[in-house]
Amino acid sequence: MRRPLGLRTRMMLLFCAVVGVLLAASFGILYAWQVHDIHREFDRQLLGASAPLAAHLVTDGHAREINRFNIPGEYFEVLSPNGRVLARSLNLASAPLALPRGATAVRQPTVFGIDDPNQGYLRLAAVPVMLKKTPAILVLGMSMLKLGRMQGELQSGLGLLFGLSLAVMALVSAWYVRRSLRPIIDLTEHTSQLAKRLETPGSLLSSRPLPRGLAGRPDEIGQLAEAFEELWERMRTAVGQLRQFVSDASHELRTPLAVLRGETDLVLSEQRSEGEYRQALQVIQDELGQLSRIVDGLFTLTLADAGQLRLAREPLYLNEVLEEACQLAEVRARGKNISIERALGNELPYQGDETWLRQLFLSFLDNAVKYSPSGTHIRVTLEGRNGAGARVGFADQGPGIAPEHLPHIFERFYRAGADEAQSGGLGLAIAEAIARACGGTIECSSQLGAGSRFTVNLPKVPPESNLNRN
Repeated sequence: MRRPLGLRTRMMLLFCAVVGVLLAASFGILYAWQVHDIHREFDRQLLGASAPLAAHLVTDGHAREINRFNIPGEYFEVLSPNGRVLARSLNLASAPLALPRGATAVRQPTVFGIDDPNQGYLRLAAVPVMLKKTPAILVLGMSMLKLGRMQGELQSGLGLLFGLSLAVMALVSAWYVRRSLRPIIDLTEHTSQLAKRLETPGSLLSSRPLPRGLAGRPDEIGQLAEAFEELWERMRTAVGQLRQFVSDASHELRTPLAVLRGETDLVLSEQRSEGEYRQALQVIQDELGQLSRIVDGLFTLTLADAGQLRLAREPLYLNEVLEEACQLAEVRARGKNISIERALGNELPYQGDETWLRQLFLSFLDNAVKYSPSGTHIRVTLEGRNGAGARVGFADQGPGIAPEHLPHIFERFYRAGADEAQSGGLGLAIAEAIARACGGTIECSSQLGAGSRFTVNLPKVPPESNLNRN
């Protein structure tokens, strides 16, 4: 298979082809114009040479002197109107001119060309004269060999100039294309080096400056370099987050797996009583539930990252979905002597996915129950926004979140405290993914020692791209 031409070669060929066509057209027009001017000047000289001779014939009244003319490359004839030869130059004595029909019927000086079988290509001037009141035609012919040589020299000169111009254009295009593509080559090498750093295990994903001449360019190459730099920064951040995510996920899965292995080893080491077996199975069941929650959370986040977290658009009452979530959370809240206060208002119709909305609300309720101390209350509010959606608030009386942790609380496996290890660090990340799939946003305000408030802003309907068509 033939190797395709490179971009540099294609650009040079295209540039030379376009310039070559333009030069050929320009030189062709110049050649035609010059040839036309040469012919016009030749005809003017031919008529100018015939004028004094015609005046002499008119004055002398006869054409006998014409018979003595023998000038190389010039031919003379005097004809009657019916074509009878009255006089001709010595160089035509053996071969008269092959004049076309109508040449002796001209009424004014006329120039035309013939291809004479004996003399070759000639340019003739036919001038009507009067010889003692007898009309006659003076024919003066000149060879076009000199004119052909002039045209040949002009053609050779223009051809040589065309070749030199094309060669210069090829050199200029090669230099310009090479210089123009040099930044792209440097950027390609820079990108290849960055790709190798990504493939190297344990490599540090630190920023790498652009090659000299690429940074800060005001043209399209500079914009391309900046786009690559921005892509690298995002990729570097994504790869760093992925590595951290894998590390954190491995850490979270290691603990329940270690507990499961320890419990099973303990049970199988020797004969146990029924109560001990029940206790061991209860621990195993709890750890399996923890593993299931982590795996389900990771699956939900994977769907969200891939844009596959599809929502149904069903008519429902948002206050009813929120009430169901509160009732589910109350079971755990009563165990900590925490009350859930509702301010849900009247029925609020909505178009959305009941399952995902319930999970979204439960994420905040579980989070509030987990961090709220015993004897406190959680306040849940629901407000309609004039047909433009809804605003759901969850306020607790927990310890609050420090300002430096607020920007990171929705990151996966992020722990603002030691107790976060119990949840796997995925609850708020899943909540944000569901809210984003619904087209909504989440706001958080917190004060240390006074509790936190999460507010979910939901649009009137979920985005069209996230709807489940099934």
